[in-house]
Amino acid sequence: ITVGFCSVSGFGPFGEHAVNASWIAVQELEKLGLRDDVDLHVYEVPVEYQTVQRLIPALWKKHSPQLVVHVGVSGMATTVTLEKCGHNVGYKGLDNCRFCPGSQCCVEGGPECIDSIIDMDMVCRRVSALGLDVAVTISKDAGRYLCDFTYYTSLYQSCGRSAFVHVPPLGKPYSAEQLGRALQAIIEEMLDILEHSEDKINCQHEH
Repeated sequence: ITVGFCSVSGFGPFGEHAVNASWIAVQELEKLGLRDDVDLHVYEVPVEYQTVQRLIPALWKKHSPQLVVHVGVSGMATTVTLEKCGHNVGYKGLDNCRFCPGSQCCVEGGPECIDSIIDMDMVCRRVSALGLDVAVTISKDAGRYLCDFTYYTSLYQSCGRSAFVHVPPLGKPYSAEQLGRALQAIIEEMLDILEHSEDKINCQHEH
């Protein structure tokens, strides 16, 4: 029996990231797979605000996933970083289409910040205890670009049932295989935590 449908996205190329480590890492995760009772679906997201605004609600509507995890690359990251929340305003950076939202926000009238319902501190502790060769840390600022925009949009759609993981560029310091294994461990811990907290979760706002 399949317990859940888990959707994991990586981003396409942008700026100096001609090869986006996030999508490479997600493809490695796909090779490894998750637990047998989880149906894993991976997809690549173009670095475009308008595509994200269309794609994420469609994904939730089509699959009603148990969990959606977005993976992005950060040139400043040297660890695998679990993002706790997404932010609504402050989007001034142009995307691959040279576009930026006129309102500079994700959801007009939405809350300034939405937290994931997943306890990222607990995920970080558990994954660190596994002794993987990858360091995992926590962050509250996903950077006010497509990563943060995607995370907020997903958190808003899912009432917090989303996660965002930043990875460093390939080889700085981790290989694609190391990142894939880290993602596998992180997502399995997230699913475990979600399953044990299901009865406590209810949706905070109506659409």
